[in-house]
Amino acid sequence: MVRTPLTPEERERGERLGRLLREARGPRSMVEIAAAAGLSAETLRKIETGRAPTPAFFTVAALAGALGLSMDDLVTRCAPLPHSDAA
Repeated sequence: MVRTPLTPEERERGERLGRLLREARGPRSMVEIAAAAGLSAETLRKIETGRAPTPAFFTVAALAGALGLSMDDLVTRCAPLPHSDAA
């Protein structure tokens, strides 16, 4: 299977998601949160660092549950940024 390259917007959205998850995790360990979400710590590490910028919906939902975040908040805070088409 060949994956199409990510767009700059997809990479930026993944970076925003990673930052949001790191902030929400706070002082809790990556291992603790990953276990609570049913993921490996390496998967969480990849998402937080932007190396996995497009995680599956159920992965994001599990992390949101483990971190006490609402999916609505995640969508709002990670939505694509509006482009300014200055001419």
